[in-house]
Amino acid sequence: MQEIIDFVVNIAREFGYLGIFIMMFLESTFFPFPSEVAMIPAGYLAVKGEMSLPIAIAVGTAGSLLGALFNYFLARKYGRKGVLKFGKYFFFNEEKLEKMEKFFVAHGSFSTFVARLIPGVRQLVSLPAGLSKMHLGKFSLHTTLGAGIWVTVLALLGYFIGGNEALIKEYLHQIIFMTLGLIVLASVIYVYLNKRAK
Repeated sequence: MQEIIDFVVNIAREFGYLGIFIMMFLESTFFPFPSEVAMIPAGYLAVKGEMSLPIAIAVGTAGSLLGALFNYFLARKYGRKGVLKFGKYFFFNEEKLEKMEKFFVAHGSFSTFVARLIPGVRQLVSLPAGLSKMHLGKFSLHTTLGAGIWVTVLALLGYFIGGNEALIKEYLHQIIFMTLGLIVLASVIYVYLNKRAK
């Protein structure tokens, strides 16, 4: 873990905000790149005065949004066949796509917000959103809000305890549970408001 963080910290130092943007863009596409690796070092550099925390968060969120839009437009333009043809180079198959479609159907458009807070799901929910031709404005809003929350949490984690590997492991585990709790709360509020509107 520490070696990986040191490596990414050096990348962030050398390429600055562009490096953060590229890493978060890749994280939101098919490329298996964990957002934790990108944003925790960004927070660490911010506390050292080598980056601005608000700018790092904004850049990370923008990278996440653009990566999600890449998947969205890929699915919207080329359909299932195109997604599966492209995805096979990144170990993405029809079984995974079907799981994402079920998740999307179960939670509706709100899933594009909820999924941004779930590791392993956040980068793939854009595909069924594109296949269903979900409204672009709604997709972008939900994605930005969800990605913004996750990026902010990770950047703050790096800001406060970025130099302590043991604390990162401890708190990252707790953050995942807190995030799941947030998802449940957000889902309950969404269902309540939806029923009230009807």
